[in-house]
Amino acid sequence: MVVNVASACGYTPQYQQLQELYETFEDKLVVVGIPCNDFGGQEPGDHQQIQTFCSTRYGVSFPMAAKLSIKGAQAHSLYQWLGSKALNGVMDTEVRWNFHKYLLDEKGKLVKSLPSAVEPFDDEVLRWLQS
Repeated sequence: MVVNVASACGYTPQYQQLQELYETFEDKLVVVGIPCNDFGGQEPGDHQQIQTFCSTRYGVSFPMAAKLSIKGAQAHSLYQWLGSKALNGVMDTEVRWNFHKYLLDEKGKLVKSLPSAVEPFDDEVLRWLQS
C-alpha cells in the first residue's frame, strides 16, 4: 500500500490505523508512507521532523519515504506511473488530497486506487488483503 501522508491534515489520524493495519497484516502487507506538501501545505516539515512526529505521535514503524511532490509538472516518477494507465497498464487515477491509497500486489502491479476518505480498515482493503 502506497499512501501520500501529511502531518497537519484532517486525515492525519489515519496514521494510527495504517500502523495497526501494518502490524496486523505484517506477513502480507507493506505500507509505505509518502510525505507530501502538495495539498494545502499540510506537510511543511523536513524529513527528521516528519519522522519524529510520526513515531512519537502515532508509533509509526512502517517505511516512510522522503517528502515528494506528487502532482503537476513536478510529480515524482512513482506518482506519474501510479496516475497513468499508459504507464501502469491498469488505470488512470488522480490524487485529490492527502491519504490517498494505492494498493499494489506482490509483483508491483497496481490493483486499486482509494480516495482519502477510505480508511485503512475499510472492507474494500480487508477483502483485498484476504484475496
